[in-house]
Amino acid sequence: MTQAITRFLTGITPSGTPHLGNYAGMMRPAIAASRAPNVENFYFLADYHALIKCQDPDRVQRSTLEIAASWLAAGLDPAHVTFYRQSDVPEIPELTWFLTCVTGKGLLNRAHAYKAAVDKNTAAGTEPDDGVTAGLFMYPVLMAADILAFNAHKVPVGRDQVQHIEMARDMASSFNHLYGEHFTLPEAAVEDSVALLAGLDGRKMSKSYDNTIPLFTPPAQLKKLIGSIVTDSRAPGEPKEVEGSALFQMYQAFATAEETAAMRQAYADGISWGDAKQKLYECIEREITPMRARYEDLMAHPEKVEAVLQAGAERARALSRPLLQRLRAAVGLRTLTGMTQTSQKAAKADKAALPVFKQYREKDGQFYFKLTTASGQVLLQSTGFAQPREAGQHIARLQQEGAAALEAVRSHLQPLDGVQEADITAALQQLHAAAQAE
Repeated sequence: MTQAITRFLTGITPSGTPHLGNYAGMMRPAIAASRAPNVENFYFLADYHALIKCQDPDRVQRSTLEIAASWLAAGLDPAHVTFYRQSDVPEIPELTWFLTCVTGKGLLNRAHAYKAAVDKNTAAGTEPDDGVTAGLFMYPVLMAADILAFNAHKVPVGRDQVQHIEMARDMASSFNHLYGEHFTLPEAAVEDSVALLAGLDGRKMSKSYDNTIPLFTPPAQLKKLIGSIVTDSRAPGEPKEVEGSALFQMYQAFATAEETAAMRQAYADGISWGDAKQKLYECIEREITPMRARYEDLMAHPEKVEAVLQAGAERARALSRPLLQRLRAAVGLRTLTGMTQTSQKAAKADKAALPVFKQYREKDGQFYFKLTTASGQVLLQSTGFAQPREAGQHIARLQQEGAAALEAVRSHLQPLDGVQEADITAALQQLHAAAQAE
């Protein structure tokens, strides 16, 4: 029996340059998780969210490039995930409005970020909403639209973000109650084990503390920054504590278990801070060096990053477009011709416009299948099977699992000239989404 696909969705706000803490705490584990079987992963650059706090257009653009290039250089494979820019999917802001119209203001009043802003103003003796933009107030609705536009099942978040997932569930439930079952209720995948690296001053590595080490800083600058990590006054030969040591914590995040154990012993034996920092530099540089050349190439050729994001947006929109078409009809945004038959005709038109699998038998006695677009372009062509049941099983798997099944069946596919992988993936996702909606 085929295992059900679980859809994960993660957003990254482009508001600064990625640092080692971002990499160790989020990027590296997320990239590893993206290779898990029976999982569909959506990673997006949340540039609409960035506008809530950042009104510097050049910074938003630069950060978008830096973050996208960092993820790609660190090993994110666009063939295995849907990697896109939020603003390239116009269905998201449209869905935001649909959700706004079913969301109570009282729910948004309870959002942590808004309450914190109000509490800060109250403590300062100013008007409760002083400096609070509608963007900040509406942040939970936009986040819900990010999730529901793709009916994600799981959203990896820290505990401080769980409330937003609960609010997304409330909005989805309200919409479903009014207009029928259109949304999956998402669940928070709480990440308690996320590594939080200490920064140069011993506090959590954060742009707000100005204590970060940029992920792809040049080697000489990396060595200089590591040299500036705050340590205590214990001299060489004096035993040192690993607990509370930002240097040791950073080393542990990049070293093997054996190396970490050796460093722990070196601390007990009184290693000098200079030697410990040199070992940290070598350990980090060992992991980052192979990625840095790829990052620098992408930064020098932003058109390569743009091409990846545009392809990702098309894959994303293969799911969001048909969903929003259904939602438009559900809420009554329909054409006025044939009013009583519009919904039925739209459903038939949507089905007719879908890609289609065709199974057939050739003169050689073998059974084949192919996937074509609604206009007849062949996207997939199988090799021959001795029994029709075998061909049918492969079709069923592709229909049920979508693009996630491609690698498993690739040995039974013939190469086709002129067919882009992105087109195949988009067609399979479209079929997968249609099947889920039925």
